[in-house]
Amino acid sequence: MDDFFLGYALFIGGLMALSLYRCIYGPTVLDRIVGVNAIGTKTTVLLILIGLLYHRVDMFIDIALAYALLNFLAVLASARYFQKRKGLYYEKPY
Repeated sequence: MDDFFLGYALFIGGLMALSLYRCIYGPTVLDRIVGVNAIGTKTTVLLILIGLLYHRVDMFIDIALAYALLNFLAVLASARYFQKRKGLYYEKPY
């Protein structure tokens, strides 16, 4: 079973390389943000797989959840920053 988890982890690593290509050569900033978000999501899955390989899933799930939350907040903050900087829509002042 460990060989299956290791093979799946290598497959996820290959998918992360494809997302890294989108991060580097993305035609727009939003494509780069989506690429970074995809890498963060795959890293969360990879952390769970590492936990399965080391037979310590309980510890790695906590790490994966914290990493997923940080990834989500970072993508939201960067999307909000670039939306404000580019002026994609007009926001009424209150």
